[in-house]
Amino acid sequence: MKLGRKQRSQDENSSGGSPDLSLVGHLSELRTRLIRSVLAIVIGAIVVYIFNKAIFDFLAEPYYALQESQGEDGDFLIRSPTEPFQIVLSISGYGGMILALPVIFYQLARFILPGLKPNEKKMLIPFVAASIILAFAGMAGGYYLMPKTLDVLLSFGNDSFKELFSPSDYISFFVKMLLAFGISAELPLVLVFLQMVGIVDSDTLRKNRRFAMVAVVILAAVVTPTGDPFTLGVLAIPMYLLYEIAIIIGSRLTRRRGAAA
Repeated sequence: MKLGRKQRSQDENSSGGSPDLSLVGHLSELRTRLIRSVLAIVIGAIVVYIFNKAIFDFLAEPYYALQESQGEDGDFLIRSPTEPFQIVLSISGYGGMILALPVIFYQLARFILPGLKPNEKKMLIPFVAASIILAFAGMAGGYYLMPKTLDVLLSFGNDSFKELFSPSDYISFFVKMLLAFGISAELPLVLVFLQMVGIVDSDTLRKNRRFAMVAVVILAAVVTPTGDPFTLGVLAIPMYLLYEIAIIIGSRLTRRRGAAA
């Protein structure tokens, strides 16, 4: 019996962690997850480096369109000899992080959800898949809004200003905006997780809809670099719809969990 229990414990550790791990064991597992995530980012950065020119043109398309609409050539302003190299590193680094999101989400889920029951662990793959889909959908929305964002931001200037951007500043702003939209899209998944672990319940979320609407608008205002109603509405309305969807999904999952228990 002792050998059997020991073998089962080893199997649990090898399959993604066990709630009975010691502090040293948890730290060792965290290190393993971090190393795998970093390796995924490095591999993703190498892939992005290979296609750096095409990715830069893709990200710069909203700026090119803006310059073309104003009769300009669409050039960027290089401020130092090292800036082109810095741009390549920035695109590779940010791109590596984005490509590695599936691996990062999976490693994070394997670390923070080891205490789930066997039937609940089956939700791990759908959980990671949903987080990836939501993240990339959010970033796609951010890319779609970028031309409007540039137009609104530049409207605060006057005729004496000439829109000639530094490529490093532009890429940094653009990628951070994409990541912000991607992270915001994870709201429903976070709410479903909080309901599954019992921190909040669906009834509480339903009773606080008014506060949720205010929080969503505030979050949209923080995430978006502009405060115009168009940008806020495009982000806030889908986020609130996802809030309602999260309540429905979370209540169904908790009911199934209770019935299984």
